[in-house]
Amino acid sequence: MAATSVMSDIRPVLAPDTSPRRAAIIAGIGYVVLFVLAIYANFVVREGLVVAGDAAATAANIRGSEGLFRLGLVCFLIIFIVDVFVAWALYIVFRVANRDVSLLGAWLRIVYTVFLGVAIIFFYQTLQLLSGADFLAVIAAAELEAQALVALDSFNSTWLVGLAAFGVHLVVMGYLIITTRLAPKVLGYVLVVSGVAYVVDTIAHSMLSNYAEYALPFTIMVAVPSILAEGWFGLWLLLKGGK
Repeated sequence: MAATSVMSDIRPVLAPDTSPRRAAIIAGIGYVVLFVLAIYANFVVREGLVVAGDAAATAANIRGSEGLFRLGLVCFLIIFIVDVFVAWALYIVFRVANRDVSLLGAWLRIVYTVFLGVAIIFFYQTLQLLSGADFLAVIAAAELEAQALVALDSFNSTWLVGLAAFGVHLVVMGYLIITTRLAPKVLGYVLVVSGVAYVVDTIAHSMLSNYAEYALPFTIMVAVPSILAEGWFGLWLLLKGGK
């Protein structure tokens, strides 16, 4: 009787679970933040400053636009944190349909986020190599620039592995939508196509020694369904998700 009395006293103090609708809004806002920051960090900073295969030009670009490079680094850090909240929120939205599959989707997104966090370390390393610190004076400038380019390539490779997990995450989200119809079924299929494109692109990077020759079609293959699927998904989360 005493234990029952204690539990009855404690129960009202416990906070209620986050509602699916609130979680959907959080995930939708997260998608908007991710969309804006990813465009800036990836296309303006990374693609804009890094010259593939040219260490000297890349180093000159970064030194000449160090503030831009550091802002891109901050954007990647924010993306790293926001993705954790999005993974948690999506789990809450879809657990009402299938808790186990929703948890799998969340874990896959967390795996991607961890790889992104590891990749960001190489951005820090690039800054350190090009900072002109006294303890680096014993290393030739050309060698430092080459190591900086290797660090940026390592960022790409690490992120690429994570994107394979992200692709499978999108497939799982699409499967949940298709089988439960919590959202338009067509959205589910578009998410599946987008996820498969990410996985295929990662495999192509691994299998093709001349991937650079086919980079443009692979980029289009990934970008078009990705923008459509994730833009639509984010909009649905904001307006209708969790209702």
